[in-house]
Amino acid sequence: MIRTIIFLFFLLPQIQAVENKVIARQGQVSFFSYTSVENIKAENNQVLSIINLDNSDIAVSMLMNAFIFEKALMREHFNESYVESDIYPKASFSGKIIDFDPTIEGEQTKMVKGVFSMHGVSKELEIKTKIEKINARYVLSGTFEAQVKDYEIKIPPLLAGNIAKTISVNFRFEYEPYES
Repeated sequence: MIRTIIFLFFLLPQIQAVENKVIARQGQVSFFSYTSVENIKAENNQVLSIINLDNSDIAVSMLMNAFIFEKALMREHFNESYVESDIYPKASFSGKIIDFDPTIEGEQTKMVKGVFSMHGVSKELEIKTKIEKINARYVLSGTFEAQVKDYEIKIPPLLAGNIAKTISVNFRFEYEPYES
């Protein structure tokens, strides 16, 4: 009997921790670069994200070479010349959803603050985010702007007119209860 009580004492916190996390296994991140010469759009549908509902911590991880472009040459240049995905294969975000109440059904607009790391550079970001809750599922979406120079991405002068200095990034994650 005492062994059962001790076992439950150690097991219950682990069960509680799993129940208070939600995961998006196929989140979506896209970016758009507008210039008068050429528009560049890419989408990545293989983004992983987890939210800890107890403390509103959020983490996002994505492989840079999973971005799909409309032209194969754009993908090649993106991976080899700009983000150097062989050296910097992942981008990540780690932060907190400010004043988030996971018990509220419907829509909330909250700020997400944290650190975005890409191309070996980490920058603090603050992103206005829409969060929708329907039953035990959450959808988190938003947009932010990224400056190419902030992440030390070098663009040759010959191609500078083809790539915007500011890139618009959109994201959408559909979370469901985490099951290990």
